[in-house]
Amino acid sequence: MHNTAPTPAPAAPKPAPGSVEEQDGTPGAPAGAPPAVPPADAGATGPAKPAPRRKPTKDMLTGLVSALAIVAAAGGIVAAASFAPQPAGSRPIPAVQASVPAGASIGVCPGPARLLEGTEAGTDPQFSPESATAETVVTGAVLSAPGGVLPASLLSTLNGTPAVEIAKGGTQPAQSGPQDLKAGVLNSHRVSGATVLGADAMAGQKPSAAGALKYSATDGDLQGTAAANCTPPANDLWLAGASTTVGRTSVLVLSNASSTPATVSLELFGSKGQIQAPGSRGLLVAPGTTRSFVLAGLAPGERQLSVHVRSAGGPVAAVIQQSVLRGLTPGGLDFITPGAAPAARQVMTGLDIQDAGGISAMTGKSGFGDAGPALNITVPGPSDAVVEVKLFGRDGQKALPGGGVVTAKAGSATEISLAGVPAGRYTVSTSSDVSFVASARVTRGVNGTKASDVAWAASGVRLGSQHVVPVPQGGDRSLVFGVLENRATISYAAVTADGRIRPAATADVAGGTTTSIKLPEKVEESAVVAYVVSASGDAAYGALLLQQDGREDISTLALMPAASGQEKVAVSLGY
Repeated sequence: MHNTAPTPAPAAPKPAPGSVEEQDGTPGAPAGAPPAVPPADAGATGPAKPAPRRKPTKDMLTGLVSALAIVAAAGGIVAAASFAPQPAGSRPIPAVQASVPAGASIGVCPGPARLLEGTEAGTDPQFSPESATAETVVTGAVLSAPGGVLPASLLSTLNGTPAVEIAKGGTQPAQSGPQDLKAGVLNSHRVSGATVLGADAMAGQKPSAAGALKYSATDGDLQGTAAANCTPPANDLWLAGASTTVGRTSVLVLSNASSTPATVSLELFGSKGQIQAPGSRGLLVAPGTTRSFVLAGLAPGERQLSVHVRSAGGPVAAVIQQSVLRGLTPGGLDFITPGAAPAARQVMTGLDIQDAGGISAMTGKSGFGDAGPALNITVPGPSDAVVEVKLFGRDGQKALPGGGVVTAKAGSATEISLAGVPAGRYTVSTSSDVSFVASARVTRGVNGTKASDVAWAASGVRLGSQHVVPVPQGGDRSLVFGVLENRATISYAAVTADGRIRPAATADVAGGTTTSIKLPEKVEESAVVAYVVSASGDAAYGALLLQQDGREDISTLALMPAASGQEKVAVSLGY
């Protein structure tokens, strides 16, 4: 390809004899012509007579036409140059959609909850041994490809050492028939540290796999139930709901399952604004390791604290171990997991709220102000957020004390009490004109002299197709679904320990309501390990609610996003 440079405009010719040109702003006379105003004769009296107006001559008209032609020709040359082919280096190249191969499914599961001992503010903590009854297990499931072949999958330590093989993996048949899906299962495997549940991609598709960790104890300061999803590592995470006041312990746990070092910086948001904490930047997490940080050493005395985790280099998984001790009475513990990124709407479901009268009596006692249900709203931007809160129960929307509209200050964490709400299971929808982060707190126990428990519900994602929901063994287990508007149809199929995916049941959920489904322990004498959940219709959200018969234990897990296939990303070239 040859580029043709535009031809430069010809230089304007010098004025020919007899033409008109400008001199100092005054029209000049034709060369050799007498002056336009003849000088007065010497010695004459009276004003001089003006010279008669001359008519344009043929030469003058010819000069004007020539000048106009030159100007028009120059304009045409400029216009032509704008349409001429540009040099290759200066032409913009539009962004193209490039296919990104589907990757493996990776979920990092936190380790057991641990008590702190001998920890100085701002340093990595030391932990005391677990209690006699503490047990920590990981439950997971991996779905096969449409041909029925399971992807290679296993549970390993952070440094890659295999712990349990879930499926060996196989070759996808060239022509796979309409066979039923199969599942590889991990049923309540006991762990002593952070682990990784991974599954390889097959046939250009990311595998459907998920895991969940459950901690339970009936004695000690950390008695209760705490659960957490095994979350994929990322370079940008938000965790909302921590507290560092007296009797509250918040430990941020960062895990790096990659082969690249991660340099982590923390942004802390408290009730009075963003907190500039020394030691919150440049935290190194080596490959295959876990580091823990006591948040009270960075932001002491904060009743509401949200943490923005940003990693350069390797991605990390993050979780906050949050526990409460009121004097000598355990007030519960939970794992605060990352929620949805800042957005104008956040939805949380799986909130089990106790009787309003019992909560009011409990929270009225000294040191029990956080023993009731509440929302945490964090606004990272520079503008205040006017947040509208809607609560949907089994019978529809419930009125909130105060009207449900609250102003959350910019750059800070704000608590919105849910006291006074009738007992029941709920979905809460929060919306605003600016982006924000949200989470919800629920508690169990209304007797201040006995142990109680607490759970934090992270904001979830809209349900789509084929969500894998691990269901840890033991206790009362329920799937909770909330639909904000109109209607949605939700199907849920049990995955049992023998690897079979049972026929799906369906639930038709009306808009503005919340539905709770109690899950069986077994199907045909085989333990239920997980569920496959899909939704159609209007926006629906889901969570797994874990409780314990005869105890005040509670924990809730938002359903994880479904697996995605091959994706395309925009790629632009430049320098």
